[in-house]
Amino acid sequence: MKKLYIKWLPLVATFVLFLAIQTQAQEKQYRVGCIAFYNQENFYDTIQDPTINDHDFLPDGPYHWNTERYKTKLDHMSTVIAQIGSELFPGGPAIIGISEIENRQVVEDLVNTPKLKASGYQFVHYDSPDHRGIDVALLYRPAFFKVTNTRSVRLHMKSDTTFRTRDQLVVSGIYDGEPLHIIVNHWPSRFGGEKQSLPNRKAAAELTKSLADSILKTDRNAKIIIMGDLNDDPTSPSLIKVLGAKGDRQDVGPKDFFNTMYQLFKEGYGSLAYRDTWNLFDQIIISEPLLNAKLGTYKFLKAKIFKADFITQQDGQFKGYPLRTYVGTTYQGGYSDHFPTYIFIAKEIIK
Repeated sequence: MKKLYIKWLPLVATFVLFLAIQTQAQEKQYRVGCIAFYNQENFYDTIQDPTINDHDFLPDGPYHWNTERYKTKLDHMSTVIAQIGSELFPGGPAIIGISEIENRQVVEDLVNTPKLKASGYQFVHYDSPDHRGIDVALLYRPAFFKVTNTRSVRLHMKSDTTFRTRDQLVVSGIYDGEPLHIIVNHWPSRFGGEKQSLPNRKAAAELTKSLADSILKTDRNAKIIIMGDLNDDPTSPSLIKVLGAKGDRQDVGPKDFFNTMYQLFKEGYGSLAYRDTWNLFDQIIISEPLLNAKLGTYKFLKAKIFKADFITQQDGQFKGYPLRTYVGTTYQGGYSDHFPTYIFIAKEIIK
């Protein structure tokens, strides 16, 4: 009979988790990592930027966004990030993609909060042309992940030259000795209706697939993680037909992609809710080599939604929903309108 327990061991001034599975014959040890994504719900600073439309989130704007509220948001976001995956991986995820942040300064302030500074987070950020002035970024702990290359890729729509959305962020590096590639997304919204706006997300999915496929052409065994607020569910055409993200691991072959959030969605779980319907827009998708990794290398272990009580509405009409910063223009003092999602990866320690 198998016995599952957790053992902590120090490694170079940090603590690295080992998951030990003991059988009657032998003990196996696994090093575990955590990788996450979090939409931070309109995380603006309080300074006017003449190049974007940020008036709503200024002190004299309709949201009355001010220094006090900004500092509260910093504390809230850092509190959440520090606890994601803490059941197996302390100090915050080794890698976390974030969206709906206004600029580099917001990310700089976030990683320097007291709750995150001890983990030494560094980040990758580029300005996007989005009409709301929001971007994506990647935070990482250099004790685990070393960045080797980054680029920001723009989505162009031939049918609409005025179309603007978030760039897709591609970050390559070395995770605990293994090459790893991350693509961070925030696909176009459903503004105007799901069906009417679907072509925009299909175009975004085509771009994401081309970026991932180009990596696989260079290295067919490349481990790729596609993450983001995709504004579509795991069963949507943009995911199934365009990106080719499969939900059944038995169907995943070479050069295919596996949606780690698919089964959670089919079971009724979501990362955001609207009119009593749950959506799982915040997804983490992996390439086949991360699903069926060779012995002694990292592979996918488990997918989860971070839904702690303190970030969940506890009463009223929206009980069970994410506890938001705003409902309309009314300040709630909450966290985000999305729950974070995350995965654990693990590799067996070969002695």
